Amino acid sequence: MKSYPRFTLRVPQGMLTKLAYTAKFNGRTKNKEIEMLIRKHINEFERLYGTIPDTEEDE
Repeated sequence: MKSYPRFTLRVPQGMLTKLAYTAKFNGRTKNKEIEMLIRKHINEFERLYGTIPDTEEDE
């Protein structure tokens, strides 16, 4: 199994509840649902503004 860096995200309880609902509806875990949403956002950004360099300088 691949090892990914951990990232803590704090969100309001109501938002977390709704995320759980959409994740279950889509047959995903909450983590995979968030990952899909981030990927979708990045893809849209890159479509509009160009490819983002894949570097670790900002981390």
